[in-house]
Amino acid sequence: MSQIENTLIARLEKGGERFEVLVDPQKAPDYKSGVKKDFENILLVEEVFKDANKGERQTSSAIHKVFGNAGVQEIAQRILKEGDLQITTEQRRKLLEEKKRKVVALIARNCMDPKTKAPHPPQRIESALEESRFRYDAFKSAEEQMESAIESIREIIPISLEKMRIAVKIPAEFAARGYGLLKEYGIQREEWGKDGALLAVIEIPAGVQGEFYNHVNKLTAGQAQTRQL
Repeated sequence: MSQIENTLIARLEKGGERFEVLVDPQKAPDYKSGVKKDFENILLVEEVFKDANKGERQTSSAIHKVFGNAGVQEIAQRILKEGDLQITTEQRRKLLEEKKRKVVALIARNCMDPKTKAPHPPQRIESALEESRFRYDAFKSAEEQMESAIESIREIIPISLEKMRIAVKIPAEFAARGYGLLKEYGIQREEWGKDGALLAVIEIPAGVQGEFYNHVNKLTAGQAQTRQL
């Protein structure tokens, strides 16, 4: 049997044996990188192979030695999690491009320039990461890679991972809708004035302050009062 078209091979070498399973080319990378949480519809063939390209099944004794009495689905999950995913050069390129986009967006959202207290534009972050030759991992989540990515560019641009606390006062006529907006960002403290105005303190990632101010000003026609704490 040749490798089935539109599948990927997940491979684990353990106990002196090789174990392979055929998995979905879209869902398997998402599962391995943590984007997809469940294993549903990932395994395409209910078999554990020694060599999937040749259609050579692994022996039951070798499977039992490494995996015990586990079923095929559980074995496949372990192979995909612990082993390697045999992806094409083009698939790897696409995965790395997508991961780069997510890492850059995450840094832009959560970090700022500690000197100016302003967020860095995504283009500046991307350029700094290229200059530092940061190596993205196709199968680690953007969250797992963010801190090491930040460390790699500290000597290139001033950057810090911070949250901001902002006090907000929204006039009574906008308070009901304003409360819903502030709740989306995360209210730490709230109180209502005698005039019906909403007073609140929120905490947001440093990089979204511009977005936050734009939303508040648009909702209140510029009548909200804000102060950074």
